[in-house]
This record gives sequence, structure tokens and C-alpha cells, in this order.
Amino acid sequence: MVQFAFAREQIVRPDGVYPKYGAVDRDYYGQEYDGFQDTFTSSLYANLEWGRFAQAAAVLDGYFSDFVADDGMINMRGPETAQFGLTLSLLARYYRYTADKALLQKHRHKIAATASILLELHDVSLQLPQDDPGYGLIHGWNESDACLFEDPAIWWKPYFANSAMTVRGLNDIAAIWGKIGGERSLAQHWQTRAKQLHARLEQSIRANIRHDMKPPYIGPLPGAKLTFRQALAQQNPSEQGWPHRAYAELLHADVLPTELSHLVINCMRAYGATSIGVVANITAANEHERNLLGFISYGYARQLLSLGRVDEYLLFMYAHRYHAHTPGSWTAGEVTDITGGMPLFCMPAQLTIPLLLRWALVFDDEHGLHLAKALPHAWLFSGQQVSCEPVPTPWGKTGLSLQYDPQLQRLDGKLALPEGQPQALWLTLRLPQGKRWQKLQVGDQVLLPQGPAADRFNLKGLRGNVSLQALLA
Repeated sequence: MVQFAFAREQIVRPDGVYPKYGAVDRDYYGQEYDGFQDTFTSSLYANLEWGRFAQAAAVLDGYFSDFVADDGMINMRGPETAQFGLTLSLLARYYRYTADKALLQKHRHKIAATASILLELHDVSLQLPQDDPGYGLIHGWNESDACLFEDPAIWWKPYFANSAMTVRGLNDIAAIWGKIGGERSLAQHWQTRAKQLHARLEQSIRANIRHDMKPPYIGPLPGAKLTFRQALAQQNPSEQGWPHRAYAELLHADVLPTELSHLVINCMRAYGATSIGVVANITAANEHERNLLGFISYGYARQLLSLGRVDEYLLFMYAHRYHAHTPGSWTAGEVTDITGGMPLFCMPAQLTIPLLLRWALVFDDEHGLHLAKALPHAWLFSGQQVSCEPVPTPWGKTGLSLQYDPQLQRLDGKLALPEGQPQALWLTLRLPQGKRWQKLQVGDQVLLPQGPAADRFNLKGLRGNVSLQALLA
């Protein structure tokens, strides 16, 4: 499905590069959708994660040349505030993976202008009274469709996701700014502002948690008196419209303390923001339908994996594979009813599975590098080879090849480990119920299983190509 998704992107995009959100006129192929930020960020992200650098460069160059103005604003009917932060983060990832200084230097002034938009929004928020719920938080639309309504100002609000993605984007782009010829003083300024915004974001989230509800509830923006379900039932339109995007982007930013990230996920699960483990397309509740969100939702999945909620991650991946894609044609839906039907195709939804599978096999986060963290044990113990050609990570290319022999009850494998040294390096070999690992032999080292499920092995210090052999107890 990964190869299919990239092939479909080549077909949908004119000349393989020019952005298109969908494939049929009036159903997202019209030019009014071409500058949609999610089309850009999902493509850049997926192509980068699989090492498709030529396509990633073409997508990046095309978007910044054709759809980003000199002042950083995009040519699209409705800009989404958090996506500006995600854009900055992905540009930094592009450099860490490719070391392509020239392309980022070409667009350096537009990149700086993108950051300036977020700082200007932050400046405006700092002019509010300090007892205003939105003080010090980034105000702005979280959804492009806000522009279609009579009074779009309803959604010009301080959604937590706006600030979270701004923190992520400013910190990430600041880390590489000097390496592409940018002013170090500007990078330091971005880091200072990100730190200030980060502190205010955490303070506001903690102040708005409803501990009177079990589990505790946190809304998508500060100061809301109603839950998102209540708001959508009682208010039309409501400032809490499209809460699925606000929650998914808040988690995707990965800037919250661990306990707050768990709280947000538990809140979403308990109060109707997920369906079959996937982020739901949240509307006013009714008895006739319930929908899965085909894209954006991958940010929620990424946070599940980072937090070690692997079973939930696998549920998300399988549910998306089987319920958000049409049988036979593998066409991914923008929004898919759980009872079937024919959802509207959109390209960002098609690129979700490539991200999910990549992260299941090779995943990096603030804590380090993780191999096979969400590899289903049914795949591992199938007797067939499970492999991933070396893919880029911040420390260098990383890959794996694993095969279990049912008769010998032994797993043999090869790893291609990066030359750089991550803070932590783990290999996870998930086990069916009733089985346990005895040991893992890597070269001349014997490693013992660790973790609550005794299925993780610490590879810290290893690099290059290594062979392994694992025996069941």
C-alpha cells in the first residue's frame, strides 16, 4: 500500500509534482484547493520518511515557489494556523535528512516570513488582558473551511493546537537556521519566543482541565464552558467546530508533558473523539452515522506510539487500512462512514498509511530511535521475512530485516543502524500471549529483554550493519 500510495500521488499531481487535493473537479481537483496546506505537509512528510528525497524536494520547491508569498502567507482560500508551525518543522526535518542547504536558502526569506506570521499572532495575543483566556496564545483558524461561513471570525480563536505547533515549528527551524545561512540572532529569538509560548500553553491547559469529569476533560481551546459534544449540539455554528483537527494537531506537536498527552488522548477516547481507534470526523452526534478522519489524524497516532500505547496504535493502523480505504481499489477517503459507502477521495488521506507503516518499523521522537516498535507479532511470527530498506532518520539511515523460524523457534535478522548516536536505541520484538524471549544475540553481545512486556532490547552504542539472533525461552 505504501508503493501504491506514492504511485497514486504521481498520477494525481499534474506532472507528478503540482499539488492536487483530490482527483475529480468539484470534488477537490479545482484550483481553489491547490494551495491547501495539508496537501503540502502530508506529501512532504511521507516522501521524506521513506527517503524519496527527489519528490520531497520537488514538492517543497513547487509549493514555496507557487503558493507562498513573500510575506509568508499562502495562496489558499483559508489558511490553517497550526499548519504554518508544522511546515516549519518539516522544513527542518528536510534539512536534517537531506543536508540540502541550497533549496532552503532559495526560500529562506519566505521561511523567515512564515515564522514572522506566527510571531505577529503571538504579539497580538500578548496585548490582551492577562485574565483573558486567550492571553499569550496564538489565535487563528484551525480549519480552512472556516472561510466559507458568513462570520468566519467565530473560529479566530486560541486553539491549543495553534500554539503547540508554533512551539514545535519555531524550535525545529531555529535548530537548523544557522546551518542554512540564517541569522543566529533570529534563531535565538525564535527559541526565546517558543519557550515563552510553551510555558503559557502548558499553564493554560492545566488551568482548563475539568477534573469534575471522569476521566478529566480538556477542550480544544481555553475558556470553553461546554464540552465539544455539547457545543456542537447546542450551537450552530460553534467555535468548537472541527475539534478533531485541533486535538490531532495538539498531540502531533509533541510538546506537552507526558501526563498531559495521556490526558488529552484519554479525554478524546472517553468523550467521542475517536471511532474504532481512529480520530473521528466530529460533528453533532446523531444515530445515523459515525465517521473516520482519513488525514490529519496521523498526528494522534504518532503520539500514541511515542507514549508507548502500541496496541492503540495498531488498532488505528488496521482500522484506517480496512475502514478508511475502499476494498479493491485501495482508495482512501477524506471522511469515511464506518457503515461503508463511497467516501470522497483526497490525497492526504492516501498518504496516511505510508506514515503509519514507516513509524511502525522505524520511529524517532524526542526520546530516541525505535526499531519495530509497532510491528504486529502476527507479522513477526508468520515465518515470512519482514523488512524495511534503510530509511532516513536524524542520525542516519536505518533499516531492518527479520525472519522467524517456527521449527527452531528462533528469530534471525539483520539491522542497518545509523552512524550517529541517538539518545536511546531500542529494538522491540512483540510477543504473542504465552511466549517470552530468552535472549538476543547481537554480534558477540548477549542482550536480555527489558520493559513491562519483556520484549525490548537496548541497542545503545551499536552502529553499522549487525546480525542478530533471538531465542524463545
